[in-house]
Amino acid sequence: MSRRKPKKKIRVIYQSAGPLPQRIAHLYVGQLLVFTDASHQRHGGLAAVLFSSPEAEPIIETRTVPALGSNTLELHAVLFGLLQAETHFPGSRLTVFSDNLDAVNVLKQAKTNGVQSLHALPAEFSLSIIEMVLSRAEFRWVKGHSYCRGNTLADLHAGKAAC
Repeated sequence: MSRRKPKKKIRVIYQSAGPLPQRIAHLYVGQLLVFTDASHQRHGGLAAVLFSSPEAEPIIETRTVPALGSNTLELHAVLFGLLQAETHFPGSRLTVFSDNLDAVNVLKQAKTNGVQSLHALPAEFSLSIIEMVLSRAEFRWVKGHSYCRGNTLADLHAGKAAC
């Protein structure tokens, strides 16, 4: 008599109602919220999801790029998010959320030490614009594949852009 394999449990992650979980949403009131992510499949995919307020519909921007290393793609996704924030909401104070701690740390360091510390950037990332937006931006790490709706949207759209 053969044994039945136990059913694989499907983990359900309930998303926050707003872009951020309610327990931390109050910390970012009045700021533009930018969620970024990258995906590496056949191509590279970058996504930026911008919320002008927790109640607003998100603005979603994506780009397909050549496949690069994971950390490089994640850094490019954050820079792409900064440029989209400046395009859609020029001069706004913003907080950028990424699930890649290396990208967050590199940009925190670039904010302190200057954009010259960012090496080998593609021409599309104008250092003067990046420097201007960096002065108004804060960077936060958010746990990937968690309860954060903004991060889930960025992950989904980055994956679509990478196909």
